[in-house]
Amino acid sequence: MPNAILGHGGFHHAAIQTRDWAATMRFYRDALGCTDKITWAEAPKRAGMFDCGDGNYIEVFEDLAWTHAPIGPIYHLALRTTRIDAAMAHIKSMGYKVTVETRDVTIKSTNGLGDIPVRIAFIEGPNGESVELLQNSVL
Repeated sequence: MPNAILGHGGFHHAAIQTRDWAATMRFYRDALGCTDKITWAEAPKRAGMFDCGDGNYIEVFEDLAWTHAPIGPIYHLALRTTRIDAAMAHIKSMGYKVTVETRDVTIKSTNGLGDIPVRIAFIEGPNGESVELLQNSVL
């Protein structure tokens, strides 16, 4: 349903910075299956938007001088999946660090939706970013 203020809006992208473009591309393209939507500029200041599916993007900015804060203001970014077990098997086969193994969680809603069952897993990206995979039929 449209947002009363934004219209047909919704999530568009989360942006991250990287010092290691190749490692970041390996993670988002090869491990997570994101595809190039648009890229611009040249090394060492490349940037691009990478489609995670359904027009939801990760935007990446290359900055060789960047250093990440221990956690920064973004707690994690979450990608919706309908194949969490297969996705996690693929990600593990590529050697990425799993910070939370796939598990079933029940979100106890406080707004009348009742209990929401979800399957989640967390992995660490090459820039220290925490990426959640989330599978459910409600959210």
